[in-house]
Amino acid sequence: MARGWARGRESNADEVLVRRLYEEHGGALLAYATRLMGDRALGEDVVQETLVRAWRSPEALTNNRGSVRGYLFTIARNLAIDKYRARAARPAEVAESPNTTPVEQDHADQVVDSMIVLGAMDRLSHEHRDVLRSLYFQGRTVEETAASLGVPAGTVKSRSYYALRRLREVMAERPAAPPPLAMVAEGAAG
Repeated sequence: MARGWARGRESNADEVLVRRLYEEHGGALLAYATRLMGDRALGEDVVQETLVRAWRSPEALTNNRGSVRGYLFTIARNLAIDKYRARAARPAEVAESPNTTPVEQDHADQVVDSMIVLGAMDRLSHEHRDVLRSLYFQGRTVEETAASLGVPAGTVKSRSYYALRRLREVMAERPAAPPPLAMVAEGAAG
């Protein structure tokens, strides 16, 4: 009988510990995990697992070797890295039902990419833009492009080289947003 009573007291103490941790650190931990994962639902999963791990190792919270919040953030960061690596290593799951219609890919990314490239091409010289349009958008050969523009084939090659080089420069000037876990992956490597 005494054993059951002791277990009940431990359970209550554990519950109080987890509640206190969540009340004191839950908001900051959720914000941190959401930022790491790039998704609130995944962030909530990380917070839940973080609290479970803290509950399993309460001695780490009471040994006065550092801040409790720092310890929780370290657990959350490690969990985020583990989840990121697991997703990267696992192939995408596909429904095997013959009744399931295949999901069409969203073409929004292609539209945005096209708009970005066209905007960057507007910053090229007229000669460079004409060569790239002829070669890449109209699918012409170097000889066909040379004939349509009235210039030698060597000039088309030269212009395409310098046009692509300038296009890369223009595209590099545009700041790109890092993936949500880019900072996490960099931190794991360093």
